[in-house]
Amino acid sequence: MPKLAIEVPHALGQDEAARRLKEKFAAATEEHRGVLSNFRDEWQDHTFSFAFQAMGVGVSGTVAVEPERVKLNADLPFAAMLFKGAIESRIRQEAGVLLAD
Repeated sequence: MPKLAIEVPHALGQDEAARRLKEKFAAATEEHRGVLSNFRDEWQDHTFSFAFQAMGVGVSGTVAVEPERVKLNADLPFAAMLFKGAIESRIRQEAGVLLAD
């Protein structure tokens, strides 16, 4: 399965960055409830593990909130490879806004 790895710097501190990400994931899950299914998530300390299906295709990964950056690692289905650049760009853009001072 193809991998997606993204790092986004921040200056918020681990706790604030994690709080913002938790809120964003909860809102995104609710917003896309009609498209996502089998959503599972779990926070342990500053690491978030997730898995879901979108249009019947599985996606899973982790988000690690570090003191000065957030690291996202995800396994993408082969069908998503056509959109990998767009997915990465969108995540970077939204994370940059979310994690801004």
